[in-house]
Amino acid sequence: MTRHISRRAFVAALASVPIAARAAAPQDSSRPVPRPGSVPPPPPPGIDELIERSGLTGQVSCAVADAESGRLLESHNGALALAPASVAKAITAAYALEHLGADHRFVTRVIATGPVKDGVVEGDLVLAGGGDPTLDTDALGALAGELVGQGITGVSGRFLVWGGALPTERAIDPIQPEHLAYNPSVSGLNLNYNRVHFKWERAGGDYDLSLGAHSANYRPAVQVARISAADRAGPVYTYEEVEGRDEWTVARGALGDGGSRWLPVRRPEIYAGEAFQAVAIAAGMALPAPEPVEDLPAGVLLAAHDSAPLRNILGDMLEWSTNITAELVGMAATKQMTGRAPESLHASAEAMNAWARDRFGMHTIALVDHSGLGDESRISAEDMMVALQALHVDEVIQPLLKEFTLRDEAGRPMPSHPIVVKAKTGTLNFVSGLAGYVEPKGGDELVFAIFVADLDHRATLSREELERPEGGRAWNRRAKWLQQALIERWSALYA
Repeated sequence: MTRHISRRAFVAALASVPIAARAAAPQDSSRPVPRPGSVPPPPPPGIDELIERSGLTGQVSCAVADAESGRLLESHNGALALAPASVAKAITAAYALEHLGADHRFVTRVIATGPVKDGVVEGDLVLAGGGDPTLDTDALGALAGELVGQGITGVSGRFLVWGGALPTERAIDPIQPEHLAYNPSVSGLNLNYNRVHFKWERAGGDYDLSLGAHSANYRPAVQVARISAADRAGPVYTYEEVEGRDEWTVARGALGDGGSRWLPVRRPEIYAGEAFQAVAIAAGMALPAPEPVEDLPAGVLLAAHDSAPLRNILGDMLEWSTNITAELVGMAATKQMTGRAPESLHASAEAMNAWARDRFGMHTIALVDHSGLGDESRISAEDMMVALQALHVDEVIQPLLKEFTLRDEAGRPMPSHPIVVKAKTGTLNFVSGLAGYVEPKGGDELVFAIFVADLDHRATLSREELERPEGGRAWNRRAKWLQQALIERWSALYA
């Protein structure tokens, strides 16, 4: 059902108004008044007509308001809670900024449990993670270089790795296929977004396969993940954990002449430790194999790596929609808010839900993670719009959002389109979301949220089908068409 709301005075603090109260708003819509003698343009299609034209299955929830005042202008099933997919990252970004601050930096430390004598650490050396979602092998190389620069050449004790600053989760969403790199493990110690680089090259009648902790300047091999080719028609990848290591197989017939891709890491602390061991040895410092430890040993700080400021990390997260970044900054925010690390990723999402209900009045929010990857998460369009309107007033999220490019009838990008949209997208198979801000040509800025989902059909998919289900791409194209059509409708009506 579509509701049209007039421009009469609306409660400025819309975030605090229950959705049930908003449903009683007037049922007419403001229209631009044509100048005398002019021919008014035909009214844009209604929302119901646009949904019918799209041919979408499933449900639609959308809402639009004046960005400055928060006056609700139009809503269609606005209180219906649907899966937001990666649109949820906008809430996570606000959560992280409020509790950690835009200048927050994640610190990765190297600690010695004993003194350094004649270049040797008399005790254990500890690589201690600080929850940095952006730590890469280049940063580990810089840490190793700093130690060697201090004259350290070896360790008499163990090489320990610690990821206990945040909970360790084997995967963000356990129902996703194992080989998807956007669904890795999370921990207090992470490396290369917890992905390992898989490369293959044809060698005679077979293939050379390798796995490494690749970054711009380093290519160390690792042992915590292994891969072999198998003669089978499918599936393309198989995974199992064998003696604490990731064991992959790949169908030989799927490899072609050569190529590369990323695979997720399930033992992040060991992965980071093996990469650090390799770059340290290359720099001239002998290290034994890494050993994970649950409790951080006391010791002396030898070297530290600081991440970029949180504002930069969040800008990249919103642009590239990196799931692991959302989970780590979300859990770090929960830790800062509560004074202790959350028990799990899900518990951290619950803490963020409670914060959002209190902060914005988001009565329908029920996220199961911080990234939106889990399809059991729920937000209504009106709740999302209310939060974005409050964040617009605070100038928190809008500067971090990328411009959303509108397209012509042939699907070609139109960078010079007169309507400017800054928004966060969200996509799962048979789930599509878009929420953000619209600047119509010559009109006041609008804030909006659109969620489209066919969750009943998604629930019928097997685990293997979740990656590329039949009809998924066509459904997504129709959802994108509807989102743009709604934006164009609102720009025509409310500019």
